[in-house]
Amino acid sequence: MNETTLPNESVTISRRDVLAGGAGLVIAFTLGISAREAAAAGISTPIGAFIEITSGNKINVLVASSEMGQGIMTGLAQLVAEELMVDWPQVTAQHAPPGWAYANPLFGIQLTAGSSSIRGWFTPLRTAAASAREMLISAGAAALNAPRASCVAKRGRVWVAGTTRSVPYGQIAGAAAKVPPPSNPPLVSNFRFIGKPQQRLDIPAKVDGSAVYGIDVRLPGMLHAAVKHCPTLGGTVAKTPAKPAGAIAVVNLGDAVAVVAANTGLAKRLSEELNVQWSIPASSAQLDSALIASKAQQLLANGTPQIAEQVGSPNAELGKAASRIHAIYTLPYLAHACMEPLNCTVAVTANACKIWAPTQSPMLCVFTAQALTGLSPDKITVTTTYLGGGLGRKFEQDYVAQAIKVAQAVNAPVKLTWPREQDFTNDQYRPMAMAKVDAGIDSNGQIRAWIYRNVSPSILGQRNPGMTDIDTQATEGSDKLAYNFASRRVEYVKHTAAVPVGFWRSVGHSINCFAVESAIDELAHAAGQDPYAFRRKHLAGNARALAVLDAAAALGNWSATLPAGRARGIAYSEAFGSLVAQVVEISAPTATAITVHKVACAIDCGMAVNPDQVTAQMEGGILHGLSAAMWGHVTFNKGVVSPRNFDRYRLIRMREMPVITVQIVESGGPLGGAGEPGVPPIAPAIANAYARLSGKRLRNLPFFPAQSVMGDG
Repeated sequence: MNETTLPNESVTISRRDVLAGGAGLVIAFTLGISAREAAAAGISTPIGAFIEITSGNKINVLVASSEMGQGIMTGLAQLVAEELMVDWPQVTAQHAPPGWAYANPLFGIQLTAGSSSIRGWFTPLRTAAASAREMLISAGAAALNAPRASCVAKRGRVWVAGTTRSVPYGQIAGAAAKVPPPSNPPLVSNFRFIGKPQQRLDIPAKVDGSAVYGIDVRLPGMLHAAVKHCPTLGGTVAKTPAKPAGAIAVVNLGDAVAVVAANTGLAKRLSEELNVQWSIPASSAQLDSALIASKAQQLLANGTPQIAEQVGSPNAELGKAASRIHAIYTLPYLAHACMEPLNCTVAVTANACKIWAPTQSPMLCVFTAQALTGLSPDKITVTTTYLGGGLGRKFEQDYVAQAIKVAQAVNAPVKLTWPREQDFTNDQYRPMAMAKVDAGIDSNGQIRAWIYRNVSPSILGQRNPGMTDIDTQATEGSDKLAYNFASRRVEYVKHTAAVPVGFWRSVGHSINCFAVESAIDELAHAAGQDPYAFRRKHLAGNARALAVLDAAAALGNWSATLPAGRARGIAYSEAFGSLVAQVVEISAPTATAITVHKVACAIDCGMAVNPDQVTAQMEGGILHGLSAAMWGHVTFNKGVVSPRNFDRYRLIRMREMPVITVQIVESGGPLGGAGEPGVPPIAPAIANAYARLSGKRLRNLPFFPAQSVMGDG
């Protein structure tokens, strides 16, 4: 065994017989936990870490990524089905256990984030399945008593070519598992599944109600806990309160208490009624939206920046510009607001810790459990359930750690749930930001100078207080832009506000794209040029970017005449390896409302493994970004968070849904992501349309903070 220590971790984890490929790609043929258990029960035979074959000739794919609605179980299973030469009805999928074999090659750890699952696993998973196919052919040739060269794999069986003689995979899987895996198996070139829509594997269970989300987990003898945090960020429990009538226990968690009861409803009610004495540090008074904004303004004007990018002499060019803009854009903190609130079920004994969690990183759950229990990794199991939304929130470990602590305290299995109000008021929020753009154009409308400054709290800096490097999460979407500026500088100034911040869907791109694409539109207006044509000119020579921009413009009928009271806006973004352009058509029926009638979206993600899923992800991302742009914001008053629930955190209603059309531009370029790239362009596209419609520029998000009330009240 090779022992590996994670950076910044004191724990060691065993790496079991890992075959490492080039450029950090990992292809492992090891038995995962579920595979071992299945084999011991005689249910199926594992061939490598990712594939189990049942005696009934079903193919079960162990998916290393978490399924949180994005369809990744289906997308990754398509890669396996393609190389394994099986029919789609034979394929099933389940979450893989935690382990190094399942570490995303782009991260080096098992983590579902950054729109990376297809990008990270496309080649490694295909290679693993191709290796399994070759092993099955060898075993099949032996079973058929035929030369291996005369045997082929097709439809889940090994055949003697040109004959009717065949044997199903299920009969030879045991023998195939003993065949040494080939080092360089041939990959399929004529696709049956890749690039084509397939029925999603998770939908039937979600329709009939049999799908198990974290909040659905039930264990014999299980107790239920609801958490109550200090209502002021930074506060801690001054004294553990007495156990109320009806409660089984009250557990002090430091910054919160958990009330344990016979069911979640009772635990929630008792937690709400519980009178807790809190210790509030003086520093919590600084967690105030007005103070945070004031500090951001100071840093925007006078802060010492870190330089993310410098090309040419933008200050000198700005002085020579024929026309220039100076614009400041502001963005608020945002909550993740997943439909399924945070929850985790844990059973702990002296010799084992079992966790059931809707998590984006089962490996991090292992590290958390190891630190709290002292158990070795082989004594810790994690079952990843379906996630009712993740959006970056559910790779965090606060709710997992709390569940473990409560289970230890009561010495019984416990399901801990965060009531919705706790989920909203104790989030790892999308950072607020202020961005300043100083830019100039020449007499031909060519951008000669671009100076961009972002002031925002550092997600990476909060997690690594000693970090001195620039936070790339803060600058993504503002540096290395596709536009051919003659000279440019991108600056970042860290805001030290102590509000906890985290990775919200599309992270820095959701911030910077709004400022960048709004400023590009303002420059087009200053040049007296059409915003679409202006972007085309500044993307000259970039074939992929132009193809996406042109596709969105055509799909959105950019040049067509609109009736009075309507206007179109356009925005472009490159995020997570994908190129996206969006054209919106809006009206503004009142002074406090914008109606988005249509959204045309074009995406180049290199190749769409499942086009239906890419389309769905664009649609979901657009609606997510639209709701945030119109109404989404979180505020702080001396450490107290608002809102506390969806009644004051407005989402788009069904009757307000725009017509969304999506075109996938197949460029054959490097693979890009799909889960997050749909979010960034929608806010600037709406702002740009509104500027064309009204002559007024919306530079502050959300557009209508006072309207962020759900329902009719």
